[in-house]
Amino acid sequence: MQATVNTANFDDKEILTDALASEKFAADSYNTFSCEAATPQVRQNFLSLLSEEHEIQNSIFLEMSKRGWYPTPAAEQQKIDDARVKYRNMAP
Repeated sequence: MQATVNTANFDDKEILTDALASEKFAADSYNTFSCEAATPQVRQNFLSLLSEEHEIQNSIFLEMSKRGWYPTPAAEQQKIDDARVKYRNMAP
């Protein structure tokens, strides 16, 4: 028996939020699969799928951002400087 979902109860924001979460999960999975592929061809196939997922994910993110549903505030300069120092000190 196949379950059906009535999307009439969901607004656009909820649908896009769910779609973005699904794309993130798929990208994470393809990333893991590509690292653990048994052959170069299988690895390449997963990398191609990963690239496609990134494109879809970015499209959803941009649409949500355009609608104000996924704000990305600018980082404070002090936080940027702190991160530079932190990671520069980690380099060998």
